[in-house]
Amino acid sequence: MSILRLALIAPLALLTACGGDTARTFGFTRDAPDEFQVTTRAPLSMPPSLGNLPTPRPGAVRPQEINTRQQAEATLTPGAALSRPSGPAGPGVRALLAASGSNAPGDIRTRIDSEAQRLNAPDRNLAERLMFWRGAGEPGTPVDPAREQQRLRENAALGRDPTEGETPIIQRPRGNTFLGGLRLF
Repeated sequence: MSILRLALIAPLALLTACGGDTARTFGFTRDAPDEFQVTTRAPLSMPPSLGNLPTPRPGAVRPQEINTRQQAEATLTPGAALSRPSGPAGPGVRALLAASGSNAPGDIRTRIDSEAQRLNAPDRNLAERLMFWRGAGEPGTPVDPAREQQRLRENAALGRDPTEGETPIIQRPRGNTFLGGLRLF
């Protein structure tokens, strides 16, 4: 009889040791959505001057809202929606760059956007993708500030372009890899 009791009590003890997430796992609790996060319209804001407001037109499209096609594209491919081509610099941007004495290329924003997209999506091998519980780490490559400042000073002293030369980076340790250093794929 004691073995029968043990066989009945042991699963209950093991089940209670699973923690508070057991009920959620089996679907016994209901999580309500956050009512402040569920919205389909942009939040309202007070304009700086009420006299400069355009006259309202009933039935007109709101300027701050995107159409259904753009909304679907943003939902399906968020990276594509964020990386819209910025196009050539407008006259105001060109005038500002000319007044600042900068000799930056005209497509600098496009270059920076593409670099940021590349840095924010690090390559992950199969083992890293399968171990989803481990964080991906911080994206990008950290620049060594002291060596970068020295490189920029040398370029300025020699009259070279600031973009010339290798940018010194800080090498991060890879951490524990699968099978003690053996990388798959």
